[in-house]
Amino acid sequence: MPRIHFHQQLAEVKDKLLAMAALTQLAVDSSMEAYLNRDRALCKFVKQNERAIDTAQNEVDAMACELLAKEQPMAIDLRFLLATIKITGDLERIGDQARGIGRRTKEILKLEPVELPVDFAAMGEYAGHMIRSAVQALIEGDAALADTIRGMDDAIDRMNHNAYADLQQLIQQKPEYTRQALNAILIAKHLERIGDHASNIAIDVIFWKKGADVRHETTMAAEAAFSC
Repeated sequence: MPRIHFHQQLAEVKDKLLAMAALTQLAVDSSMEAYLNRDRALCKFVKQNERAIDTAQNEVDAMACELLAKEQPMAIDLRFLLATIKITGDLERIGDQARGIGRRTKEILKLEPVELPVDFAAMGEYAGHMIRSAVQALIEGDAALADTIRGMDDAIDRMNHNAYADLQQLIQQKPEYTRQALNAILIAKHLERIGDHASNIAIDVIFWKKGADVRHETTMAAEAAFSC
């Protein structure tokens, strides 16, 4: 009977973790919609939503720590709880990055509208896809899917690098748009960091399911490419 109760508590931790993940997905989607649609009200919503994410982190961490202390779980259950505490940290930071996008958007709305040389819709969609895939890997306990997410991080790094180069060129050619470009550079960086945190979540899923620390290893896909 005690073990049944323990696994019920584990399931509750996972449910609350997934609810927190849903809040962070909403934050990222809303922040990008605010930027693309020049929606000041959505910027305010993202800021309010961050408080809910912070509260969720505190609740999940407290539950996980209590189970670690009282139940002293072994093997895969122990790894799940340790991974959970790390994942909540990354989810909370994704919320911070989304709020940063909202903050930059509010600054841009004060300025003259300018067509910028960056496809933020595509970059935001890619970052969102990384988060959704990481959450799916978490839901399904799918280490193989998690490994593919790690491989996606290079693409969003390139997007950020290209955005920086293009916006820097805009500043040089049209210095009157410097403030718009600088805020856009920060938005691109926030999206790149969101991708980093999604990759971190994937790494923690792999640790949970396989007991492997792959932080400093290449992905399976990359290894296959190098072996060809």
